Amino acid sequence: MIRINEHFTKLKASYLFADIAKRVNTYVAAHPDQPIIRLGIGDVTEPLPPICIAALHAATEEMAARATFKGYGPEQGYAFLREAVAQHDFKAHGAHVEADEVFVSDGSKCDVANIQEIFAADTRLAIPDPVYPVYVDTNVMAGRTGVNDDGRYAGITYLESTAANGYVPAPPAVATDLIYLCFPNNPTGAVATRAQLAAWVAYAKKNHAIILFDAAYEAYVRTPGIPRSIYEIEGARDVAIEFRSFSKLAGFTGLRCAYTVIPKNLQARDAAGQEHSVHALWNRRHTTKFNGVSYPVQKAAAAVYSPEGQAQTKALTDFYLGNAKLIREAVQQLGMTCIGGDDAPYIWVNTGRDSWEFFDLLLNKAQVVCTPGAGFGKCGEGHVRISAFNSRSNVTTALARIAAALR
Repeated sequence: MIRINEHFTKLKASYLFADIAKRVNTYVAAHPDQPIIRLGIGDVTEPLPPICIAALHAATEEMAARATFKGYGPEQGYAFLREAVAQHDFKAHGAHVEADEVFVSDGSKCDVANIQEIFAADTRLAIPDPVYPVYVDTNVMAGRTGVNDDGRYAGITYLESTAANGYVPAPPAVATDLIYLCFPNNPTGAVATRAQLAAWVAYAKKNHAIILFDAAYEAYVRTPGIPRSIYEIEGARDVAIEFRSFSKLAGFTGLRCAYTVIPKNLQARDAAGQEHSVHALWNRRHTTKFNGVSYPVQKAAAAVYSPEGQAQTKALTDFYLGNAKLIREAVQQLGMTCIGGDDAPYIWVNTGRDSWEFFDLLLNKAQVVCTPGAGFGKCGEGHVRISAFNSRSNVTTALARIAAALR
């Protein structure tokens, strides 16, 4: 008889954003005449940069002629994109990354989920709280945790991110093996200083651990001196893997393109203590299970690194940060404390009440969708995440509605 992977049964009943969608759909069905404004899920709303559209069209035309047609491409990504990534995203900022250390994929969520496949089942985990759910859930699915008890899984060292530590956790007192960090952070919008990241690199070296550094929102950093890559920290190449995406940088949420960087010198040990190249392990996994991102999409991604692309993507992220500034100021005027919005497209609001209760209040009284903090972990209770991804008119309308509902 076929059996299921019983680790899946340890997961919470449903995914956070599925819960949100269910509540919103129920409300919409009951109130079809009341339009909803969605400031919850982190999906972009503005069109792709014109330079990316032009590149997509040109690459599509190439696919229409026998002489320029492209079939299967290299699983790791075309050289033109990998070389552009290494030069513009890293070397230009003083970080050492080579083109053959870049693996192009269809999304950072997939890479963050799949990377844990190459590590042992008894790997000790360090995961922030609150956190993007994929970090926890994929390890539950893999059998690295016990059951969920009062909102937390046995077998995880939770890194509590609270107002007391500026929502940037310090390394724990206990040893761990696989560390998940995300800066600028989803959901809190907090950023880590060079000194804070250096402490994590030192911890990873001391414990022979690996840091999984999710930098999906690095394009939103505006504060001088805040690192945009873990590889800006000395020694990070020995202990860190970095994930980046074109989704929030250039609006590729519907186009799908991202990449993961694994330095060739990064090592991990087997049960006998013998060292293995993590780069080689991931390369084998990547080429075995993935057929690559389409040629037109990679050409569109490469266009981001042209002078026009740099200007257009900067304008796009500036636009969303403008929305974030309006949200942050409105929240503060309502007497609530918050973080984020200056180096990230999210505002993490301390509501002073149950986070799902506050979600329901905004949905029912203001017809605005946010994300309840409790869905990101135990430390998220009492907070909500408000996303800056929407049109300016929708954001201003939503803020007026929220103010009316709370006053």
